[in-house]
Parts: sequence; C-alpha cells; structure tokens
Amino acid sequence: MTIPGFTSTGSKRPDALYGNEPVCPRRFVRAEGCRVWDEEGREFYDIVMGLGAVALGYGYPEVNAAAERAIRTGVVGPLPHVLEQEVAERLAAVIPAAESVRFLKTGAEAVAAAVRIARTLTGREPVITCGYHGWLDWCQGSTGVPRSIVELRREIPFNDSDALRQTVDGMGPVAAIVIEPVIEQEPDRQWLQLVRDIATKSGAVLIFDEIKTTFRIATGGAAERYGVAPDISVVGKALGNGFPIAAVCGSKDVMDAVNRTWISSTLATEHVSLSAALAVLNQYENQDVTGFLGARGEVLKTGLTGIAENLGEQRAVARGVPEMCFLDFASEELSAVFAAQAARRGVIFKRNAYNFVSYAHTEEIVVDILARLHEAADEVKRTC
Repeated sequence: MTIPGFTSTGSKRPDALYGNEPVCPRRFVRAEGCRVWDEEGREFYDIVMGLGAVALGYGYPEVNAAAERAIRTGVVGPLPHVLEQEVAERLAAVIPAAESVRFLKTGAEAVAAAVRIARTLTGREPVITCGYHGWLDWCQGSTGVPRSIVELRREIPFNDSDALRQTVDGMGPVAAIVIEPVIEQEPDRQWLQLVRDIATKSGAVLIFDEIKTTFRIATGGAAERYGVAPDISVVGKALGNGFPIAAVCGSKDVMDAVNRTWISSTLATEHVSLSAALAVLNQYENQDVTGFLGARGEVLKTGLTGIAENLGEQRAVARGVPEMCFLDFASEELSAVFAAQAARRGVIFKRNAYNFVSYAHTEEIVVDILARLHEAADEVKRTC
C-alpha cells in the first residue's frame, strides 16, 4: 500500500466507513450536487458531504466560477491578496463578537493557533477542552505525543456543569477553555452560559471550535444560534464549500496577541480558497441557506428516528441536531453492516457522527435516501 492506512484522511478509510464489509465504494472520481460516482462508475447519494465541508453542494457553480477566476489570476503571490482583507471584513460582519481575523488552511491548525493566542495573551499554559479539535499534539493523547504536552490539557464532558466547575477548580488558572458547542445534541443554554461566565471570571480565553457548526446551524454558528459569544470563534469546513480554508475570529484585544507570537503559513493567503469563501459568503447573504439546511435536516433526522425505532432502541438511537445527525448504533458490527447495506442501495452514509444535508438535497432526494436507508435497516434486522 503506497498510502499507509489506505488514505491520508482517516475518516475516509474503508474500514472507518464500512468496517470489513466488502463490495463497497472505496474511491470516488466525481462529485456533483449531493451525488458522487466511484471508480467503477456507480452513482451514489451522499450525506457525508466531505465530512461536513460542503454545505452548498459539490461543484456549486458560483463557488467554482470564483475559484476558476482566481486560478487564472495566479493563485498565490509574494504579497497578501486584496481578498484577504475583504473576506476578513465579511467574516467579522457575520461571526458574533469578531473584530479581527487570521486565515489558515485547516480546522486543526486554526484551533491550535487560537490556543497559542490564548497562551500568549494570558501567560498561562493549561487548557480545558470539550470535543474533538483535530490531530495536533496540544489536544491529543495519542502515541507519539509527549507526556508533558498531554498533562497540560484536561477534557470535560459535554453539558456537565459540575465537571466544568471541578476541573476549573482543580487545574487552577488556565489559558483557554476550548469547546465544541454542539456534540451529538444541542447544548444546555445554562451550561453554555456557565462556560462563558467561568472563563470571564477566571481570566481564561473562551474558544468555540465552530468548524462544523458555522454556516450550518446558523451563519454565525452556535454563538449566533444560542446567543453566547466566545472570545475566539474558529470557523472552517463549509466556509470554503470544499476549498481548504479556516479562520480564527475574535475580539481585537484578544487577537492582537498574534503579533506577540508566531502563526504563519505559506499558503494561508492563496486566493483560490479566499475567492471560494467570498462566493460562499455571498450565497449566504442572498439566500436562506441555513433555513434550508434546517428544514431538510429535520426531514432527515425524523426519518433516522423512525429507522432507529424500527431497528429497536437496543440497536440504534438517532442523535444530533437536524443539520448534523446520525444513528448511534449499539455496536461497531451493526453500524458497519448498516453502512454497507446503505452503500449497496446507493447511499454513502456515515455510521457515526455526523451525516450532513446540503443545499443540493431537495426534499424528494432526502425522502428517497430515507427509503433506501429503511431497506438497509430491514436487511440489518434480517441478518443480524
């Protein structure tokens, strides 16, 4: 195998998608709207949507046209492109409490940059986390990560006020509290406000990892939807509709700390992705994209709830919010069989968090997807 682990994106491994189930699509050659075609020419509905990176639909014409214009004008140069400032201003206008913006290419490095800013600002090192924030050392306990770095972080459970208080009391002064504001369910608003209050009282920087939630549950993400503003919002995925871009957005006082440390990337300001992001922002300004995603997601989530009831609560439960939902199976074996059966019926379905509707998913398409998933569930009941 030339690529160890089959692919450079771990969540796209065949075993991650289908377990050891054979005869499932492994690589794709084309994507359009909410459909993909594999290397054998088979067509599939997709509700994985690039792991949530595509909210408008694959190959969205206005986004593609903007990227094509940027390609014709050189892609990258020796100076920052004028679009960097324009996109930053547009983002600051829609992300709650954002006054300053820095760009990077991936969510993982953008959250890491936010944590570095927090450490620079506060002069502290420990951090508290809640959720998944990427693969980099600061937030992982994996093999190869130095123990000294692991010991700087404590993870708290979602929606657990007591655990939050106890962890803050036990760690002493922390640089940042970093949370995903939606993890398999909506946050308790009192918990979210408590996180905000504790961060303020303790002098910690509150960072919302909104990589999945901005431009999906609301244009301004969970901060907009739930009315609790962090010091820093980290956004990405749907911002580029498949083009690699992420941004660290925050108040001027907090973000100015970036000038006292070093955060830089050769291609942070290539203007193909910036052009794509500007086109995405234009679409969200001119159309009710998040309203559409909420409505279509409601159809999907309701349908998944019915499938879970059909399978039996001891086998699966529908979780998530309408815009990003999934079936939580009782075992890896069940989830793998279900995903494989879905693929055999022409649906790429993520067997754990999350599946995502897009602006390309009409109601008729979602209903068709659900009908195929019901057939997959029937096969699971028959064989497992």
